[in-house]
Amino acid sequence: MNLKQLEAFVQVAEGGSFSKAAKALFLTQPTISAHIALLEKELDTRLFIRNTKEVSLSEDGKELYKYARQMVELERKIEKRFGEKEEEEKQCITIAASTIPAQYLLPGILIKFREKYPDEQLKIMETDSSEVITQIVDHVVEIGFTGTVLEKKHCKYLPFYKDELAVITPNTEKYQRFKKIEGIGWLKEEQLILREEGSGTRKEAEKQLKAAGIDVGDLSVIASIGNQETIKRSVKQGMGITILSRLAAKEEEGEGSLLTFPIPGADAGRDINLVYNKNYQLSHSAERFIKVIKEVYEI
Repeated sequence: MNLKQLEAFVQVAEGGSFSKAAKALFLTQPTISAHIALLEKELDTRLFIRNTKEVSLSEDGKELYKYARQMVELERKIEKRFGEKEEEEKQCITIAASTIPAQYLLPGILIKFREKYPDEQLKIMETDSSEVITQIVDHVVEIGFTGTVLEKKHCKYLPFYKDELAVITPNTEKYQRFKKIEGIGWLKEEQLILREEGSGTRKEAEKQLKAAGIDVGDLSVIASIGNQETIKRSVKQGMGITILSRLAAKEEEGEGSLLTFPIPGADAGRDINLVYNKNYQLSHSAERFIKVIKEVYEI
């Protein structure tokens, strides 16, 4: 038994709903259900009576609630008392992030973080994966987000999201026909636009193409561009095709302006990692930020 389980139990008891408890604690409903199931298993009793409309406490649940409520309230009092020191120590959280996490993952994380800690300040810099790691090693920033793992001393990587790459083309009759063809051998006859050197997306694209039996050296790479919005616009206008994260093309694919093709033989996707320098003590603010990421992605 732990405080997280008891906190989930109290929220369900007071709200009469697993979904409301999940929303209040910034967790998913399956996580709340798992907390309650483990608590019931450990105590060898049924804590809630469930039906299609509501959730209510069993007799044992009512008895446990008396104790659990006191424990949760005591936890809050401790946090309030010793949190006064943390308030004084609040500082701006410095973050460096590569393109994909910066543009497509961080916004959702920031919303959750702001909901829970509205007074915190953040400073975010978007750069390529190599520079993210450099800034972590040099302690220029506290937290980094990158799709590339570089073996640098003192870096601690925490994978939290699987990112799938795809070949991205204009939505024209030519490429619609390719949808009916197995494989991507036709790529060798195309003009390719890639992300810049140092980009995690570029490194992963080259790795996955090699696994699919295609050497990048045999392809007609006509441009290397750092800004993926520029790449997508160029693809739409027929300049060439590209390889980017599916996240980057999700909106355009839904609108019908771009097509995506999976890379044969690719695994479940590359890891997007949170990284920090384990040789330096993280600020309380940075620790809270990492805690929110762990809760959002259940890691």
